[in-house]
Amino acid sequence: MNTAVSVWAEQWARSQRKNTARSTPSFWDKRAPEFSKQLAAKTEYVEDLIRFMQLQPHWSVLDVGCGCGTLALPLAKRVASITALDFSPTMLELLQQGCAERGVENITTIHGRWEDDWDSLGVGCHDVAISSRSLGVSDLPAALGKLDQAARRKIYVTAMVGGGPHDRRIYQAINRSFANGPDYIYIYNILHEMGIYANVSFITNTVWNSYADLDEAMAVTATKMGELTADERTRLQEYLTAELVSYQGRLRLPEPRVIRWAIIYWDKGEWR
Repeated sequence: MNTAVSVWAEQWARSQRKNTARSTPSFWDKRAPEFSKQLAAKTEYVEDLIRFMQLQPHWSVLDVGCGCGTLALPLAKRVASITALDFSPTMLELLQQGCAERGVENITTIHGRWEDDWDSLGVGCHDVAISSRSLGVSDLPAALGKLDQAARRKIYVTAMVGGGPHDRRIYQAINRSFANGPDYIYIYNILHEMGIYANVSFITNTVWNSYADLDEAMAVTATKMGELTADERTRLQEYLTAELVSYQGRLRLPEPRVIRWAIIYWDKGEWR
């Protein structure tokens, strides 16, 4: 690795080390039910990404960091087969339940991490490899290299732009400072230094988070923020109590979040 790669990679790794809780399976096990609830509703992000990729019906797909099937389940009817890799046992259990409920039989789940030996796990090579909002790994060049090696045709990586899905309103409400971590440009620059000249496109989503009641709003929001102090929890409850409005029998904030995602993609034949 040359100096330029080391600089970008070290800054990325430093950021990841500050979020050690998010790098553990237990963190995502706890969030799995929240993600599972979202499967029932179609999201702009998933529809936009699937439309953008234009995958062929006879292709095989590797979905790394698949979660509970946010992308894999709606994608299953469009491709020949999917290998879904995740390090959260609960996420994989919910994905398997989703397959059973929908009659999906072309998804194979593998319990594993970015850092594992993918050959030992039996990941294999696929027509397309995808990392959808799942590059929470310290050694980014190694992860990108694995993704590249696992694909015969195309690779797609999605990552946040700027603050991504983080809601600045909540940070301000609980008096917690917010600083953008490394976003998509780090991935793009590291790929460039690796000799992979990727393409970049963007999708913009308008997101309304709605809740059955204040308790659900507190629970979901607190989980996203990580561990809260007693003062932060009090501030959050005061903010949500004052700001949530009723809409179609549920509660939501009066304004949506506008989130931009970067799609970084390359064809194995284009850059070599």
